[in-house]
Amino acid sequence: MLIITGYIHVDPTHLAQFLKELKALASTTRRRSGSIAYNAAVEDSQSGRLLISERWVDQGALSAHLQAADTLAFVSRWRGKMRSDVRKYDAWNERDIMDR
Repeated sequence: MLIITGYIHVDPTHLAQFLKELKALASTTRRRSGSIAYNAAVEDSQSGRLLISERWVDQGALSAHLQAADTLAFVSRWRGKMRSDVRKYDAWNERDIMDR
């Protein structure tokens, strides 16, 4: 499994439009093969900071999402208007939070 997490920053004046477009993309993305979770939350609306959290079954599923027409269009529309600090992590030992 791959875990994608980090922050996206958009100008606060564009936050409402960004969230509207991201919500539409998320709705489609969650139905994609290999998508386990795809979420974003506004952490600070004053600065336009969002927390991103995604889980994918493997690199193939993530790559298919990143190359999908709607994903490419979203990124193209927001290129230069958003800044991201999002990272990818490999998860090899998934377990309940209370397990050691």
